[in-house]
Amino acid sequence: MYQRKTLSASAALVCICLLPLGICFGQPGKTATTGVGLDTLAWLAGAWTGVSEGTKMEEFWLAPDGNLMVGLHRDVFVSGESFFEYLRIESTADGVTFLASPTGRPPTAFKMVALQDRQVVFANKQHDFPQRIIYRLGSEGHLHARIEGIVDGKLKSREWQWQRIDCTEK
Repeated sequence: MYQRKTLSASAALVCICLLPLGICFGQPGKTATTGVGLDTLAWLAGAWTGVSEGTKMEEFWLAPDGNLMVGLHRDVFVSGESFFEYLRIESTADGVTFLASPTGRPPTAFKMVALQDRQVVFANKQHDFPQRIIYRLGSEGHLHARIEGIVDGKLKSREWQWQRIDCTEK
């Protein structure tokens, strides 16, 4: 009898890391979109990692292709517990949208509201937290991410910084 097997988040990370570098790090201009193309976000593609307060963080983005970028985020805490999030950025006739699915839940959509050089801002004012997601590629080559929003009348935010890794090394 045939048993259906599911792909774990760890196995998905391995598959992403085994992709040829040309795919892993982006090929700008391949996306055929109207308005702002996802090729303008090709700088986000790749494998990123960092450690903050003992938490190991990893984020992986496939290069834009077919009006879509696919990402995966994982945190491993000092306690050994972990968190994951499926991510995607889509370009449609309505514009560019970031969709986040924490722990595999149904996605929450954030519309792109600003793009300049190597910084992009997505927003969803109706979401509880965050209401804004910001990615920026710093001059030092690190990927910076920030989430922010108003909670109980006060601005709340979190920031991360990751460095690019070569996902073909052992």
